[in-house]
Amino acid sequence: MAESHAPRQAPRQVPRQVPGQVHGPARRLAEGVRAYRLIAGMWVRSTMAYRASFAMTTFGNFAATFLDFVAIMLMFSRVDALGGYPLPEVAFLYGLSATSFGLADLVIGSMDRLGRRVRDGTLDTLLVRPAPVLAQVAADRFALRRLGRVTQGALVLGWSLTRVDIDWTADRLLLMPVMVVSGCGIFCAVFVAGAAFQFVAQDASEVQNAFTYGGTTLLQYPPTVFAKELVRGVTFVLPLAFVNWLPATHVLGRPYPLGLPEWTAFTPPLVAVACGALAGLAWRAGLRSYRSTGS
Repeated sequence: MAESHAPRQAPRQVPRQVPGQVHGPARRLAEGVRAYRLIAGMWVRSTMAYRASFAMTTFGNFAATFLDFVAIMLMFSRVDALGGYPLPEVAFLYGLSATSFGLADLVIGSMDRLGRRVRDGTLDTLLVRPAPVLAQVAADRFALRRLGRVTQGALVLGWSLTRVDIDWTADRLLLMPVMVVSGCGIFCAVFVAGAAFQFVAQDASEVQNAFTYGGTTLLQYPPTVFAKELVRGVTFVLPLAFVNWLPATHVLGRPYPLGLPEWTAFTPPLVAVACGALAGLAWRAGLRSYRSTGS
């Protein structure tokens, strides 16, 4: 018999697992959090080097956003209720929306600058760095002055809780922190999805702002003042209603205009996770479609 001279395949080498080492998506998440923390910390240190300027810009941010609530108070100088909601209940909706959006704007508000980076080609500098691009874009020019918006929303929310008549039960108490955290997550997902759209449109920051800044303005008013078609759109298409409308109507003991079951008031965390997953997929698709300017 002829002896085979075919080369033998080398045994496949399996990478040695180091105890305690994190791999896969968890490792990428840890790297992203670390990169975000380092970049944001750099901008915070830069901001605090000029503390007087920081104090003035933060106060300016606080005052500018407070004018929105002043406009609502002026409305109530002429009417007793807006869509069947008195001023304390409208302030409750306003405070929830402003606080949730303020936190999202603080954490990830710089995403609306992505279109400018795509247009002038500076996104390429982020692609060659050993850090996740999403974390770099989100932490870029981290603006601590946006705490003014968060503070203003929290103060209005606190004031409303002293005035609104709520039958506090265990589930209603539980919903309070859940609404704020889940609302922040939903708005963060909208920011990321809007940034992913800018990979295609490039100069679409105003379109993104229509769903972020415009969305929080919409949620500051009761759902009963809007047409049911719009309420359906922000419930089933772009689920901003889960930021405050749905859970807040349960806390206030009011029926939701679409007649949804009461258990939907407890679904904002699930909606936030689903929105985050979809926004992540959109971001990856947009990043893969990106083509450099070539300059």
